[in-house]
Amino acid sequence: MSGHNKWSTIKRKKGATDAKRSKIFSKIVKEINVAVKTGGSGDPELNPSLRAVLLNAKGVNMPKATIEKAISKAESGNENYEEVTFEGYGPGGVALFVDCLSDNNNRTVSNIRAIFNKRNGTLGTNGSLSFIFDRKGVFTIPAEQIPDLDEVELDLIDAGAEDIEKTDDKYIVTTSFEDFGSMQKKLEELKLEAENQETPRVANNTKKVDVDTARKIMNIIDVFEEDDDVQNVYHNMELTDEILEALNEE
Repeated sequence: MSGHNKWSTIKRKKGATDAKRSKIFSKIVKEINVAVKTGGSGDPELNPSLRAVLLNAKGVNMPKATIEKAISKAESGNENYEEVTFEGYGPGGVALFVDCLSDNNNRTVSNIRAIFNKRNGTLGTNGSLSFIFDRKGVFTIPAEQIPDLDEVELDLIDAGAEDIEKTDDKYIVTTSFEDFGSMQKKLEELKLEAENQETPRVANNTKKVDVDTARKIMNIIDVFEEDDDVQNVYHNMELTDEILEALNEE
């Protein structure tokens, strides 16, 4: 499935593993908070959004105690995060879409604007990149759960699957954003447990750049991802073999 490759951000080897895990856990804690608030319940059986977040938490081996503490704090109402998005362009005219969860909108706006400005980027208005990025549902399912794709393929298509890609040991199922919930229910009916469920922004067209510009784009993405309010960063840079090889060497 080519779509998966379009939205996957290349992760370079940087920082300590423990620091990375801490950042991932922090993101999931915020997602738990939002899921509990928007879903109206701290019980995953009653809250599909929370169920999806907890499944992702399990996928990164987040401690059970940390998960339970996050749910408890969300139910207490002491912390509140809101979804904030930013759209703009980086070096070479590459489109950048930044998803945030923030408890202080003024701080987040100031930080994101500063990153764009200091790295030759331009912060645009919300909706300015709607023609470039589509939101999708993406489910990663261990291949061992589907020994014969023919047996479930039609069920997945009926639930909204737009594409099904087989990698070495996983199936990547892509849906429209609107069919995300429908696919969740279908996987439960089929007793298939995705190790990851998410709704990324997928670029529907890409921008060609040289290796030097690609490095600048990855640098600005790194800086964005170091900000505590940033959850995800998406780009429409075309990842050619030359660029992938150069970035993976660093």
